[in-house]
Amino acid sequence: MTDKIAFDIVSPERLLLSDEADMVTVPGSEGDFGVLAGHMPLISTLRPGVIDIRGGSESGDLRFFVLGGFAEANPSKLTVLAEEALPMTSVDAATLEQRIKNTEEDLVLAKNESDRARIAEQLDHLRQLRSAL
Repeated sequence: MTDKIAFDIVSPERLLLSDEADMVTVPGSEGDFGVLAGHMPLISTLRPGVIDIRGGSESGDLRFFVLGGFAEANPSKLTVLAEEALPMTSVDAATLEQRIKNTEEDLVLAKNESDRARIAEQLDHLRQLRSAL
C-alpha cells in the first residue's frame, strides 16, 4: 500500500477539507509542485490556480480553485491556507461567463486607476477559473 500524505485546505471562513491523499498538486508562485508522503519541508506562496488531489482517502480525486495564499509541506502533512478556495464541482460555467461579462463592463465603467486595477485583477482571476474548467 502506498503511503498517503495528510492535508488540510483552510479558507479564512473555515476548514474546507481534511483528508489523506496519494498526491496533492499545488499552484505555487514559482510553479506547480506535487506533494507526496515524505516531502521535504517547504513553505510557498500560492498563485491563482487549481489544487489537484489524487487518491483521497474519503474524497477520492478532487480539484479546488484557489486565489492565492500559502502552502506548508513537511514529510507527514500539507497545509494550504487559501485566501479563497472553491471546489471545482460547484462552479457553474454559465454563471461564471455572466460574472466575467459583468466584470468586463465594470472595468469599462471604472472611475479611477485603483478601481481599474482592482477590477482587472478580479477579471484575471475569473478568466483563470474559466480556463481551469
